[in-house]
Amino acid sequence: MSINTVGVIGAGQMGNGIAHVFALAGYDVVMNDIDQAALDAALSLIDGNLERQVSRDKISKEDAQATMDRISTTLVLADLGKTDLVIEAATERESVKAKIFEDLVPHLEPHTILTSNTSSISITRLASRTDRPEKFMGFHFMNPVPVMQLVELIRGIATDDETYQQLKDVVDRLGKTSATAEDFPAFIVNRILMPMINEAVYTLYEGVGSVASIDSAMKLGTNHPMGPLELADFIGLDTCLAIMNVLHEGLADTKYRPCPLLTKYVEAGWLGRKSERGFYDYRQDPPVPTR
Repeated sequence: MSINTVGVIGAGQMGNGIAHVFALAGYDVVMNDIDQAALDAALSLIDGNLERQVSRDKISKEDAQATMDRISTTLVLADLGKTDLVIEAATERESVKAKIFEDLVPHLEPHTILTSNTSSISITRLASRTDRPEKFMGFHFMNPVPVMQLVELIRGIATDDETYQQLKDVVDRLGKTSATAEDFPAFIVNRILMPMINEAVYTLYEGVGSVASIDSAMKLGTNHPMGPLELADFIGLDTCLAIMNVLHEGLADTKYRPCPLLTKYVEAGWLGRKSERGFYDYRQDPPVPTR
């Protein structure tokens, strides 16, 4: 079976980026969300990002227009049932993702492959809530999707070889590189990245350094393009906390205990860029550290 049509669930930061790269690669994309305003904002953002690519001579104006023409939107989840591949990119909460799959399954074609863009949750467990665990995989894109080259491919315990190979071929067609990860909490990238961010928050919490000094030290001392606290704000502190909780609960190791300061920021609603406050205050230009 060839994959020609793709359904994307969620029009947020990850969902609109995924829709962008698939449509640019020639796939017909149906993007779903529960909020029409989110869909409208996603289309506007994709259009702007395509225009940026045109201005940098990465694609032609014709390519940009053709990409937009390949994207349609819907508030009705069942409309994704006719697609060949579904990519769930909803909130990083297992209960939300499981409910989406349960609602979608009755409308799917027999050949449709189901995937989740989860950055940490068990693929085997999510697949068990569907009627096709052999056609279910983790399909984890990095943020921002149009820029980042890596896609993690995560097989559940029941995923068959044909499904894995089809998705590997899709990644190749997107012009990206795949890395195969086993189905353990947080997979590869976040298994390594999130404890580093968490340790940076502990370093702040214990008064070893300020926000500015920690980020400067890592940018200039290890040549990271962004400091760990700046990166945490970019990812979303709620997402960082959710992944640390998955690691802590799934591996039962105290080294993955979320820093209390990270928890406090999330409880305050200081989630980073998306809420305009996190380790930096984005209501000011340039952003100012909050500690």
